[in-house]
Amino acid sequence: MGMSTGGGGNGRAPLSEINVTPLVDVMLVLLIIFMVAAPMMTTGVQVDLPDADAPPMDIEQDQLLLTVDASQRVYLGESEIPVERLEETLRANRRLQTEHELFVQADHAVPYGFVVRVFAAVRAAGVSNLGLVTDPVAGAPTALPASGDAAAAPPAAAP
Repeated sequence: MGMSTGGGGNGRAPLSEINVTPLVDVMLVLLIIFMVAAPMMTTGVQVDLPDADAPPMDIEQDQLLLTVDASQRVYLGESEIPVERLEETLRANRRLQTEHELFVQADHAVPYGFVVRVFAAVRAAGVSNLGLVTDPVAGAPTALPASGDAAAAPPAAAP
């Protein structure tokens, strides 16, 4: 049985290069798959946030988020918490007790009294930094006119 080491009588040297083209192709396909799938992997409680004309805040993805849905169920992250046990659950949350920061989002259909009850429990748990999550108002002006006065509407035409 014969074996060639590549340096035999035919004058060809051994191939010492790696073809990386298939590796690059696979990596680009994986990159595209993850770029498309990443937004879909965001999980959480679905709520219809109220609109507000407020400046945007820089919120990191891993911030603690307290959610009140339209059925008046309260969630810390994705875990449902009975509102009667909200204060004690927040007091027992180690991360919340070190960061003292919580973002709250509530469905616009939740009664104001229930939201106040949730806020009272959050404040009683020792949370000092509380942020409210809202949707921006569509078509809201970003700044007042230069004079500081609102632009006057043109007079209506006489009939």
